[in-house]
Amino acid sequence: MKLYYHPVSGHAHRARLFLSLIGAAVELVHVDLAKGAHKAPDYLALDRFGQVPVLDDHGTIIADSNAILVYAAKKHRRTDWLPDDPAGAARVQRWLSVAAGQIAFGPAAARLVTIFNAGFNADEVIKRAHAILALIDAELAGRSWIAADRPTIADVALYSYIDRAPEGNVDTAGYANVRAWLKRMEALPGFVPFDKTPGGLEAN
Repeated sequence: MKLYYHPVSGHAHRARLFLSLIGAAVELVHVDLAKGAHKAPDYLALDRFGQVPVLDDHGTIIADSNAILVYAAKKHRRTDWLPDDPAGAARVQRWLSVAAGQIAFGPAAARLVTIFNAGFNADEVIKRAHAILALIDAELAGRSWIAADRPTIADVALYSYIDRAPEGNVDTAGYANVRAWLKRMEALPGFVPFDKTPGGLEAN
């Protein structure tokens, strides 16, 4: 398998992290976003959206980070990470939607402002980030993992941008349950860290 990725992309880290957690053999292919490699015709043939990550599993092409999580869990029959039962699968899907929604438009967007000078309203996206962090912190009260009694791809989907939220000027110090959950994620066998970028509260 090949994973087309970029080290500062939280979406790419999400996919890389899960593949490592399940011990999947994967070749990392760096996509030079600064030079526009994601807009080159050969890359657009893999993903018309021109985004990272993309997984190439011997000719089976899977684009979108959450889709890669689902694909890898199903391919490797990891029902511990993605339950087969309807209720368990639905609980995981709920948080994949949060990762693609409130996380993307909250902490991920805030980080885009500081790291890539994106044109979002900084105050607005930081406010969104705190709103979803407060909700997740409440959800984690009295439990270790977000969707089950064990880690699932829901936790993986949420991790990267929450971990690096301070790079977008989002202070996570007030979310004790979230911070404890981050440490539990980082203690999992096969964990790989998300590269730090000097931005926002992490600038110094």
